[in-house]
Amino acid sequence: MYTTITESTLTASAALAELEAGDTTSERLVEGLLERIDRLNPQLNAIITLDGAGARQRAKAADEARQRGECWGPLHGLPITIKDAFETAGMRTVSGYPPFSGHVPEKDAPPVARLRQAGAIIVGKTNLPTLANGIQCDNPVFGRTNNPWDLQRTPGGSSGGAAAALAASLSFLELGSDIGGSLRIPAHFCGVYSLKLTASRVSGQGHLASPKALSIPAGWEGLLKLASFGPMARSIDDLRLAFPIIAEPGTPGLEPAPANPPAEMRLAWSDDFGGAPLDDATRRAMRMLATAVEHAGGRVEHLSDPGFDFQQAWRAAGTCLGTINTLFQPLSMQWQRRLTGPILGAFGPRDALMQGLFAGMSLRPAVVREALERQLELIDQLEASLSRWDAWICPVFPTSAFTHRPPNAPIEVDDAHESMLLANLLHNVIFNLTGHPVVTIPIGRNALGLPIGVQVVGRRWQEMALLNAAERLAGLTDGFQPPPGN
Repeated sequence: MYTTITESTLTASAALAELEAGDTTSERLVEGLLERIDRLNPQLNAIITLDGAGARQRAKAADEARQRGECWGPLHGLPITIKDAFETAGMRTVSGYPPFSGHVPEKDAPPVARLRQAGAIIVGKTNLPTLANGIQCDNPVFGRTNNPWDLQRTPGGSSGGAAAALAASLSFLELGSDIGGSLRIPAHFCGVYSLKLTASRVSGQGHLASPKALSIPAGWEGLLKLASFGPMARSIDDLRLAFPIIAEPGTPGLEPAPANPPAEMRLAWSDDFGGAPLDDATRRAMRMLATAVEHAGGRVEHLSDPGFDFQQAWRAAGTCLGTINTLFQPLSMQWQRRLTGPILGAFGPRDALMQGLFAGMSLRPAVVREALERQLELIDQLEASLSRWDAWICPVFPTSAFTHRPPNAPIEVDDAHESMLLANLLHNVIFNLTGHPVVTIPIGRNALGLPIGVQVVGRRWQEMALLNAAERLAGLTDGFQPPPGN
């Protein structure tokens, strides 16, 4: 007898358990998702390429294989979606960029290939800003994605379609990317979980974030550490399931790690992240989480000084971002940015991150080398600080999901107006610079009922231990909650 629970709203781990127990089939899971996509996606526009026929065919094959006693892998017969920046063999990959509208790759990006090899069924692709660059999920090819908690609000970017699809239970698992909060902000805005893996843990091959192939000058390879990849899901268990599947073979720390009980947790938390803006609702939610940890017997330290200079970190991160973004551009645009960057730096905003962005646009070797040297120093400093705790809890964004608005319009943080770009980067980009792994978990909701999440930061190459810490924290919250009407 099949279970009466709506299978499409299960976590990936629970759906796989039901498949293994014979309580459902891959065909039922696929049909359930396709029904929800047909009903909910027209308002959300989270899934922009759908392969219903291929998913049905693959699900039928998965069920027949299971009946013969065959196992395709740990995701045998699980329907998932993929962020449209990742190339998928035989399924168009546009990355929201009009010149790529007809692009149908011949092979999968490496993490996509590993998900298929593990038995996953790719139902479709999810929306993103053009070339995965932006905090709002909108592009000229597929249009805007809406947040399932409030259609007038953004799900975030760049993995916004992925987060919206998961929150609305249109997918069981997602693959996302992050060079400045692109996994973490959408997870926070939509109330789901994400794992930004250690830099270099997952190959960036086949990830379309540039109109041309990226060429990195010798000695500047550290710029590539800004980009990280990882899974998004509705539970920590699902992140733990997906992590070793998509990781490059041979990278360290893929084995399970022992978990400390809540009474032995050692956690730091910061709501004053170098003076970055943060609304009162998020501060209250973070204080409540810290109090819950203390009541569970854990040790909690309110941290204002993590052992590095925020201003120097933001400037170095901005320089690296400005450099790699300029290298992404066609040659004519590169020269334009190289000329205007120093002028904007001299007469533009004085904050450290923007000064770094303008400096990086110049592509001056001495400037880039200085930022990359600072990157190595920051990695060591942050590793030393994190050795004292199981994890460091930080804000993701100054507010919950904001309403759709023009690019670069300001963000309201309580009674103040803040730069959209700085709001996007200040809490996130340091961990792109250092390449540290980060789990995003939902911890509550604000007065409007919108999700609030936090970053849970761990040591490099220690994702399994970080997931254990995040799981203990998640157990002190209400966990994933479906949006109203979903």
